[in-house]
Amino acid sequence: MLTNTSIESVPALINAVQQGVYGTHPDTLPVVAAFWIRQSTQFPGTQQKYRNYYLLLRVGATFGACCVEGDQVDSAVAEQVSGQSVGTLLRDARLPVRIAALDAYLGAAFPHAQASGATALVLPEGTPIERAVVRDEAIASLLPIEAGHRVGLIGVVNPLIAAIERRGAACLPCDFNMDRTQDGRTVAKDMMPVLEEADAVIATGMTLSNGSFDRIVAAARRRNIPLAIYAQTGSAVAARFVGRGVSALSAEPFPFSQFSADPTAIYLYRAAR
Repeated sequence: MLTNTSIESVPALINAVQQGVYGTHPDTLPVVAAFWIRQSTQFPGTQQKYRNYYLLLRVGATFGACCVEGDQVDSAVAEQVSGQSVGTLLRDARLPVRIAALDAYLGAAFPHAQASGATALVLPEGTPIERAVVRDEAIASLLPIEAGHRVGLIGVVNPLIAAIERRGAACLPCDFNMDRTQDGRTVAKDMMPVLEEADAVIATGMTLSNGSFDRIVAAARRRNIPLAIYAQTGSAVAARFVGRGVSALSAEPFPFSQFSADPTAIYLYRAAR
């Protein structure tokens, strides 16, 4: 039987859930509701517009979340998957569906609020940019970033670039959907050179939905460099890899900070040294 310590990839984690390693069998858990959310954000005084598309699955009191590319999954998916079991959706041909189902299952099995390795940080009441700055400062603080370090950022968020550079490090931005950062620097499309050059890496949970997560974790293991994940997508999934390639995690379960002006919590994990 698979053990928790032997799981080093997302497919292996799905297999473990399907084998009942974590208790409740996924075939017995129904997805009672599914949601498709389309959102855009553009901060005042900037030209960068962020476009986000979310698939959310509700299993009991827990939401599983997966942010996807605009053309990756049709919005009709929300009507197709409700009423099916988590086990059925873990076998779905669409990766985002599998990730959202896996996140819902693991979020119920291992709630962030009860995790012994997680520290809650309450984002303050405020505007989107005020809350984003606090969140991104916390993400940058998860790694031992020092002056002169090169930090790969896979999935560009401009306030996070600023948080990295306030520590005296150079940011190496990489993103499929962005050509230039807010201050005009070129954004790499290919993450592999960034992974080889960086002294540390920060990557978004959306790497789970586009299939690059396992390659990033494998590179961090091979090079023995610190890797932090900032996750709305698959935050409960990424938590299973803390200490096994992932050095730190900022986990943000639904409802996400951008959907509220009220105080909300994110959960910060650090692997034991």
